[in-house]
Amino acid sequence: QVQLVESGGGLVQAGGSLRLSCATSGRIFGTYAMAWFRQAPGKEREFVAAISWSGINTDYADSVKGRFTISRDNAKITAYLQMDSLKVDDTAVYYCAASRLPHVRRDEYDYWGQGTQVTVSS
Repeated sequence: QVQLVESGGGLVQAGGSLRLSCATSGRIFGTYAMAWFRQAPGKEREFVAAISWSGINTDYADSVKGRFTISRDNAKITAYLQMDSLKVDDTAVYYCAASRLPHVRRDEYDYWGQGTQVTVSS
């Protein structure tokens, strides 16, 4: 049983920063890409950022490019999302996801966390 557990969410003022972590328990065989998604109230879940198994390749949604940074530590089987210059529109539940495929992708993720709330106040 593979589980992804997010942490690091909270309340922050606009312009501030937060760092989300996604720890993996259980065993994911082979190499796998990881990603962050988010879902704001009344909206569909949307892609935020993804990182390949090697960590070399990344992809970002246009709305967060230049402000968010995704990274990973394969020794700790953990992914991170550094969020800077936060905006009120970034308020959402943020979900971590893992794919059984190694390449950067925006869909087809196999494992999901429960989510962590990020609230940005004006």
